Amino acid sequence: MKKIKLLFQGDSITDCGRRREDPHNLSGGYAGMAARLIREKYNKIDFEFLNLGIGGSQTKDLLYRLQSDFIDIQPDIVSIMIGINDVWHYANLGSILDNAVFEERYRAVLSGIKEHTNAKIMIIEPYLAPVEDKLSMRNDLSEKIEIIRKLARGFADVYMPTDGLINAEFVGNDISEYTYDGVHPTDNGAEFIAQNYLLYVSKIIDCLI
Repeated sequence: MKKIKLLFQGDSITDCGRRREDPHNLSGGYAGMAARLIREKYNKIDFEFLNLGIGGSQTKDLLYRLQSDFIDIQPDIVSIMIGINDVWHYANLGSILDNAVFEERYRAVLSGIKEHTNAKIMIIEPYLAPVEDKLSMRNDLSEKIEIIRKLARGFADVYMPTDGLINAEFVGNDISEYTYDGVHPTDNGAEFIAQNYLLYVSKIIDCLI
């Protein structure tokens, strides 16, 4: 039976209260939901799913954990959702992380994965809902999303445009059904991310089998 090791990486949206002492504990968020959907679709593949997302993480934290949480794992597929805290944490301080620094950190993570693993890379765009207390973060996030898109063209095998997808889903629907604070998803929001995750990661899986 074909074996595929898939690693979920990111911040609190990926972490979602997982038991961190057990990397195979996927949590009840999008990672766990996506793993279930993937297993249902590809029931003849032996998947090993790992979740090493940590709440509060920024690109600097992924770079710090590059060896232990990427290279040492040697995944076949790694998905990364990171960037919202590079905006949010600085906004709370009335500041902005320089875009050049953001790009340098994210590029170093992706370069390390490319140079030291054979993993296929899925980049998941960070997103922000148009809720009143987060509107001031939109311009900074939009600039960083453009940087992520540029990096994806150079490093990613698949790119999931989550910000566009989820904001399109808000049209005609109550935003609070998908996110309770503009960033963290509700169960409905996590399921929406998971369904799209399956759609995009399938492009990689189909090439591996």
